[in-house]
Amino acid sequence: MEYTMNIETLIKVTEISAEQFTPEVEQAKGKVLIDFYAPWCAPCKMLAPVVEQIAQEHDDIKVVKINADNSQELMAKFGIRGIPTLLLMNNGELVATQVGAASISQVKKFVLQH
Repeated sequence: MEYTMNIETLIKVTEISAEQFTPEVEQAKGKVLIDFYAPWCAPCKMLAPVVEQIAQEHDDIKVVKINADNSQELMAKFGIRGIPTLLLMNNGELVATQVGAASISQVKKFVLQH
């Protein structure tokens, strides 16, 4: 028996551009977790599966990622100097920031305590 799986059901983190930030994040209701990353960044690669797991486990939290190399204005807007950086927004307002790679338990605590 061959088992096939639709990759779309596995990937819950959406990559957005800076132009999509306002409608996708600032106008969103509820919590939005944003992962600022770069494809060349090793700690970002380590954090990616953690962010994906958060998205899989918490349907009430919208999870997006933004390529920092293509989003310098957003980086400046939020004072982001290093990546990976996670921002947590709630109803369009920034409520928390976390810089650097983190374990699943650290990211869960970051997301759920705010």
